[in-house]
Amino acid sequence: MKVDIIIKNAFVMTMEGTGVGFIDNGAVAIKGNRIIAVDNTDGILGNYSSEEIIDGKNKLVMPGLIDAHIHTGIGILRGVSQDIHNWMQEGLWPFMKHVMPEDSVNGSMLNIIEGIKAGTTTFCDYDGNMTEIVNNYVKVGARARVAELVNEIPDDIGDVPVGELYPFYSEIGNRKLQNNIKLIEDWHETENGRITCMLGPHGPDMMSLELMQEMKALAEKYDTKLHMHVAQGNREIDQMLKRYGKRSIPFLEDIGYLNERLLAVHLTEATTEETEKVAKSGAAMINCSGSIGIIDGIVPPIMEFLEAGGTAALGSDQAPGNNCNNMFNEMKFVSILNKVKRKDPSIFPAHLAVRLATIEAAKAIGLDHEIGSLREGKKADLLIIDLQEPSMSPVITLPIRNIVPNLVYSAKGNEVESVMVDGKFIYYKKKFLTVDEKEVLTTAQEAANRISSKAQGEIFPNSPLLERMKKGEL
Repeated sequence: MKVDIIIKNAFVMTMEGTGVGFIDNGAVAIKGNRIIAVDNTDGILGNYSSEEIIDGKNKLVMPGLIDAHIHTGIGILRGVSQDIHNWMQEGLWPFMKHVMPEDSVNGSMLNIIEGIKAGTTTFCDYDGNMTEIVNNYVKVGARARVAELVNEIPDDIGDVPVGELYPFYSEIGNRKLQNNIKLIEDWHETENGRITCMLGPHGPDMMSLELMQEMKALAEKYDTKLHMHVAQGNREIDQMLKRYGKRSIPFLEDIGYLNERLLAVHLTEATTEETEKVAKSGAAMINCSGSIGIIDGIVPPIMEFLEAGGTAALGSDQAPGNNCNNMFNEMKFVSILNKVKRKDPSIFPAHLAVRLATIEAAKAIGLDHEIGSLREGKKADLLIIDLQEPSMSPVITLPIRNIVPNLVYSAKGNEVESVMVDGKFIYYKKKFLTVDEKEVLTTAQEAANRISSKAQGEIFPNSPLLERMKKGEL
């Protein structure tokens, strides 16, 4: 049978089964946007032919990584809010009020190319201006599962003193909800299925009960998921107790949100009982170790969630808090932090971290029938990783194979040589084929310069970041 592309002589990780589905001398046959077959090299070459054959010697072929929670639109503000309490109010919001829609689009593309270079093929993007940002995914050729960030709070929310109830404005919520509906109606299942959509309630503390109920009904109407921050910080819990007299998760249970439609992001402040309740409800958890570690100094309860039988995935969150959008970083962090938390080096092994960035992530976001593993009939979203990079060398296969632990504990993302999405290379031999990387960087820098110039008078006079500037620490 004639196919379009054959990758041969490679180490192949299919992610099928309960481990990583390793094939030592493996090959993948691709036709159109689908995987036709995965087998050992002799088996593929004996049954398939192609004019384009890629020699995968000293390479690893694996499914593309899935970033299950990312806000690419604020990538323009990378690194402005580290090492402080109240990172959002005191660090991020003074800048955010000066971010225009075109700035969000520029920051988004910056994050997207960063992620692709480090092996991300699917982005669960969750931000404002998503009806504009989505065009970046069309242009670059990545897969995206997008949602508009819907809330009822004003842009100057950072001016509200910490601890006071947020004001809600129904007109703000309705405008953002209409954007989310337009996103779904215009973009769902477009670009040959590369673009799919969800609903994006910001969090139970950021919107009225009436709007939450309306979005729940819309999720049923459009048969899609609700991508939402849940118990993401003590700020949220404080708001919920003051407004409803209930913590977030009991509140969500009461209003019918705890089910398989919910992608519960963070669960930072969830108790063990609450974590188990979410896991057993069928809702999925998105864990962002790098972001929550830097912002809150907390290890989210992902081990407890998995032990309760829940489905979980990893996300990078956002560049202002996490600094990088690199799923290799997330795989390493989630494994190490949970070992430290449990004081047990045997827990959270490397293969589990890889699964949470591939096949388990695909299950969590509802796309495991299409992506997440290399299997006949699935979409051809895959990576070619150079095992001759110093961080992946030497390669040892007997008596113990070292590729999987090195992928998690040593790789940094620069080992990714080529990225294929939907059967097409969008990044090949470390060069983008769809966008001009230098142009993206230049445009983003110009936007950041404008924003930072306007934000100078907005930083709180007692900001610890200003004090560090004065001391020469920044």
